[in-house]
Order: sequence, then structure tokens, then C-alpha cells
Amino acid sequence: MANFYDLSVWRGLLLFGVLFVSLIIANVLKTQVPFLKKSLIPNSVLGGIIVLIVSSIVYFTTGDYLFNLPLFSENGSGIATLEVITYHCLAIGFIAMTLRPSSSKLTKSRTGEIFNSGLTTVNTYLLQGIFGIAITLICAVIITDFAGGSGILLSFGYGQGTGQALNIGGNFDASMGSGGVYKNIGLSLAAIGFLVASIVGVIYINILRKKGKLSYKEAAVSALKSEDVVGENEPPLNESVDKLSIQIALIVLTYLVAYGMMYLIGNVIMKGGNMIGTVYGFNFLFGVIAATLVKSVLKLLKKGKLLKKDYVNTFLLNRVSGFAFDMMIVAGICAIQVDLVSGYIVPIAILAVVGALVSFFYVHFICKVLFPEYRYEQFLAFFGMLTGTASTGMILLREADPNLESPVSENLVYQNLPAIVFGFPIMLIAGSLTNKPRDLGNTLLMFGIIFAIFIVLNIILFRRYIFKKAFKKKGE
Repeated sequence: MANFYDLSVWRGLLLFGVLFVSLIIANVLKTQVPFLKKSLIPNSVLGGIIVLIVSSIVYFTTGDYLFNLPLFSENGSGIATLEVITYHCLAIGFIAMTLRPSSSKLTKSRTGEIFNSGLTTVNTYLLQGIFGIAITLICAVIITDFAGGSGILLSFGYGQGTGQALNIGGNFDASMGSGGVYKNIGLSLAAIGFLVASIVGVIYINILRKKGKLSYKEAAVSALKSEDVVGENEPPLNESVDKLSIQIALIVLTYLVAYGMMYLIGNVIMKGGNMIGTVYGFNFLFGVIAATLVKSVLKLLKKGKLLKKDYVNTFLLNRVSGFAFDMMIVAGICAIQVDLVSGYIVPIAILAVVGALVSFFYVHFICKVLFPEYRYEQFLAFFGMLTGTASTGMILLREADPNLESPVSENLVYQNLPAIVFGFPIMLIAGSLTNKPRDLGNTLLMFGIIFAIFIVLNIILFRRYIFKKAFKKKGE
């Protein structure tokens, strides 16, 4: 029997309590401190940094990190718990986003812009990977037993945030036996990426405003309407089962389907081989696939009149995904162990600076050429997303386009499909790099493949300029 006065009953709640309180403290600071308010740093990032500072002070004082203390964990497993939270919240956030009902059909012109948005996202991942691997290959010559291909973490830390940086870093650690070094390098890059997006983004917004490039308009304030919460054919809020409970049930069901896929591929087909870590590392991708299947089944059930109502609610799914990503970010930053990255400060700093510069100038060029009608709004959204997360991109976009009058917000949402399709090879490349981290020949081969894919996708991206005559003949 459980004794409810035992600390073991309360440890998990206390750990989550610190994470939640950090979000509240961050929110208060953001509203009271002008500098923080202007910086646009997300609350989850600020909260995570606050706890990370406290945790690091505890480490240098007591010899262990805050969440590894007996108050929060048994046998010093608190950091591992934070990593598990980060891992699962990544997939839960993507599942919630994918389960949302699809909007109306898009025009041919808008479809082309969304396609280009997806390609831009993937190309920036590739560019970050090219420069990242080039830097870590040089570092591998200087630092003994350093993974030359670990520069791919720049693509995941900057490009996809804490969740994927943790997953890929963990795969490097499993192969290298490095005890969490690469997890922490990935998490550090992700945390720096949020700061780059916020600080550089704000500076650039102010420069654009001084030059008159942005026509700032106050956002229209409107009260939340009942139809924003409950759709036309959805069950009422006062039904016997709470609507939020239904959304969570659908998300958990979908995640179980995703787990079944990963188990089938990793444990049954691969029989637990070297690539099993890579399979489970892409839980978010299997989550997206499973969510697409669940959506299709729900549509078939509705079409066959076995379901009378639409049980998927966009408003609540947005709230769940927002919660999941906030938890992912704050837990991921809190999981950083400064002692493990202290010996790699120089490589991390070089990766961070070079990653910021190449992302800034490449995306700036793309937006100037391909999105001339709303280039600055698109740039800010892209830059925020490709150094932080999609939510960081939306924060910067709202500063440039408060009422979301430009099509940029749609581009960010719908670009996920082409980005996943064209970005899938990066997952395989990352798997190969993490599986053979000490194989210089394999690292150089993967570097060459990344570079080749980057060239091909840029040809596709600039197809209308490269094959201008062919498009003119078609009248497009």
C-alpha cells in the first residue's frame, strides 16, 4: 500500500510544480520588466533559464543539480525525468497540431508559396547541417574522441528545438558512451537559438521600423466568441464527458498507435539493432503519421454516419499543443548540465554564431526573391522558427503583422507537410551519423550527401528563375 505521506508520492508533483512556477515567475517578469517585455523572449525560455541558473548554483554548492536532489527524485534521476518530459511533449505537441481539422482549399498561387516555404525550411536545416558538420569536423581534429558529425545538432537545436536536439544528442551519447555530453550540447544550442531568435529578431524589427519598412498597426482586440471554442457540429461544452478529456483521449490513443509503429519497426523488424535509438528518436514523426491515420479514420466514421458529431476541437487542441511545447522547452532547458558542456564552450559558441549568421542571410535572400510582397514579415517568421520554434516565429510575426493580414501565418502552418516530405532524408542522415560517430569516412559521405541535397532542393526552390523560359511557355 502507498503511504501518502511518503516523499515518493510527492516527488513528481514537486518537480512539475517547479516547472509551472517558473512559467508564472517568467510571466510576471515579462509584464513588469520593460527590457524583458521588449525582448520577446518566450515565457517558457525565460522560465527555463531561471531554473537552470538556480540548478547550476545548487550543483556548484552541493555537487548535484536541483532536480537530482532527494526532494525531486530517487537515486538522482531528476535530470532523466526532465529528458523524458521533453521527449514526450515533443510528440504530444505535434500530434495535437496534426489532429486539428484541415481548413479550406488553397489557390494554386498560395499552394506554390506554401511549397516554397516548406523547401526554405528544409534548405535552412541542410545549410545549418553543412556548416555545423564542417565546424565539428575541424573540432574533431583538435578535441580527442569528438564526434565529427555532431554538427548536425545545429540543424536540430536551431531548426527544431529542444525535443529533437535531445533525441539526436542522446543517440550520439548512446554510440559514443559519452554520458550525456551531446544531449547537453544539443540542448544548449536549442536554448541559445531561442535567445538568438528573440534578441536578433527584436533588433531587426526596430531597424525595419526606423526605415519605414513595417507599417505597424495595433492588433484588433476582440472577445472570444462561443463559436471560436465550439464548432458548428461539435458536442456542447456541458456534455457528460468534458471536451478537453476527449481531446486528450484522442491524443493518447494516437500516441499509442505511434508507439506501436515504433515498436514494430524497432523491436520486431530491426530486432533491436543499432538503429532502434534512431527509430524511437523520431517519435514526433511517427506521431504525425499516426495522427493523420486517426484523422482519416474519424472522417470515415463520420462519412459512414457511425459518428454524428465532430469530436475534434481546434481551440482545445491548440491549447494542448501550446502547453506541450511550453513544457518541452522549459524542461529541456532545465535539463542542461553545465559541467558536461563546460569543456565544449568554444565549439558551441562557434556553432551558435555561425548558425545564426548563415540562417539570417540565407533566409533574408530567400524572402527577398521569393516572397517580395511580404518579405520582411516572412523573414521574421522564418528566422524565429528556424532558430527557435514555430511559436517563436509567430511571436516575431505578430510584432510585424499584429492582425496577421499577410499570408505568412498560413505559410508557417501548411509548410509542415512539404517540410516533412523533403526533410525526411535528414532524419536518415542523422541516424547514420549517430550510428557511426567515429567513422570519418561515413561522416564525410553524409556531409557530401547533405550538400548534394541542398543543391538539388535549391534548384527546385528557384525553379521559376532557373527554368524561366519553360515556365513562360506554360504561361505560369
